[in-house]
Amino acid sequence: MVILSVDYGDKRTGIAVCDRLEMLASPVKVIWGDYAPKVIAEIEKLAAEYRAQQIVVGLPKNMDGSEGERAEKCRAFAEALSEKTGIETVLVDERLTTVSAHKALNVTNVRRQKRKDVVDAVSAVMILESYLKTRK
Repeated sequence: MVILSVDYGDKRTGIAVCDRLEMLASPVKVIWGDYAPKVIAEIEKLAAEYRAQQIVVGLPKNMDGSEGERAEKCRAFAEALSEKTGIETVLVDERLTTVSAHKALNVTNVRRQKRKDVVDAVSAVMILESYLKTRK
């Protein structure tokens, strides 16, 4: 099944997708902007382009497992995304994915500005990989 992954943020939203066999997660793009309806419309286009059958949205929990304001925003975003696209949306714990993405980009020596441009897409890949592991 083709699954699209979303790392929803205030200014940038990272997108990743996996292949039909659910073996390889790849970054797609970073959507810049903070207007949720515009971001949802862009994701809807990508979901159609990649023929996504499911969408995974990262849920930013606190380290103690509780949920704060950001998690509430992501829940509302995921619900609106599901309504708009008609595609099942699943929330996945995304604790530390951005930190891990920065570390991965440091190891590969990606420079500061380039890192800012891709870190959210890399985070979306990590969210998707985490989800794919739970499906196996």
